[in-house]
Amino acid sequence: MDDWYVISNVDRIDSPALAFYPDRISGNIELAKRIIGDTNRLRPHVKTNKAAEVSRMLLDAGIRKFKCATIAEAEMLGHINAPDVLLAYQPVGPKISRLLDLIKAYPATHYSCLVDQAENARAISALCEAGNITLDVFIDLNVGMNRTGVLPERAEALVDAILPLKSLQIIGLHGYDGHIHDAELSVRCQGADAAYALTERVFREISRKFAYPLVKVMGGTPTFPMYAKRKDCECSPGTFVFWDWGYGNAYPDMPFKVAALLITRVISVLDEHHVCVDLGYKAVASESPLPRVFFLNHPEAKPISQSEEHLVLEVPDSRLYPLGSVFYGIPVHICPTVALYDKAYVIRDREAIGEWPIIARSRRITY
Repeated sequence: MDDWYVISNVDRIDSPALAFYPDRISGNIELAKRIIGDTNRLRPHVKTNKAAEVSRMLLDAGIRKFKCATIAEAEMLGHINAPDVLLAYQPVGPKISRLLDLIKAYPATHYSCLVDQAENARAISALCEAGNITLDVFIDLNVGMNRTGVLPERAEALVDAILPLKSLQIIGLHGYDGHIHDAELSVRCQGADAAYALTERVFREISRKFAYPLVKVMGGTPTFPMYAKRKDCECSPGTFVFWDWGYGNAYPDMPFKVAALLITRVISVLDEHHVCVDLGYKAVASESPLPRVFFLNHPEAKPISQSEEHLVLEVPDSRLYPLGSVFYGIPVHICPTVALYDKAYVIRDREAIGEWPIIARSRRITY
């Protein structure tokens, strides 16, 4: 059995805890680069890692474009002088001013954002004009997820409404296809082809209005290999840096390796077939039904109930799991799990050697 995850000095780590394995993170970054071929087309989403040190690993690997979902994530990328950052969110209300404050505070970073509504575009433009800022924007296109984005048939009208706004410059289309998560590869490919076709049709309609080339930003992790082959769009996977049980189980066609784990311990032995560990739903993403975590060193342990600070496991023989026994778990969904921790332990050569703050789990860093 491959026990790559075991930490020799785990007795120094209180649980529950989050652990990062940088060597495996590096391997995942290199694999993403090989899949896409052209690093200039890779725009990783940092919503998964939320850590400056992991984002810097991406930067050190030659990646220059990034995507994020929050102002805090955008500021974290400013801290490391990331050259190009797309806030994949339409800012409204106070968030507009916060974005403009970032633009002023981090001149080495080029920021852009999404828009999908003309009235809000005018509000953004007015604040930009007052601050003597020209902001690049992507039209957020609804390609089937029905969460955000302008409908394809209304995209051209939105472009026409934004073009007169002197402080906004449209630079491309953004199509996120989070509704496409089929385990069957052929079905996933069909879904990605359909989303791309929608985007390409709008792209052709609006491109004639511009004297410069526009950019397409497409997809997330499940459809990353499909868009990577197209050569005419940027790709925005995020989960690939850490991977998780959900994606690893659903997408065997993507050979990324798990690079982030949860550490938990037995805190009570209930009876001969049940133990309790300190991994409640404040310590692992809980939007999915049980099981929300799978244990590498104890795959036989079956989660049967969970509360805020406790997870009850059904086991063959509880005598094999005395108090303090360490479990190493892969969460089903790593992205929201990372956001539950203020730091991650850094593991190299089976040893915890330091800590990395999850700085962008906060809704606000400075601005």
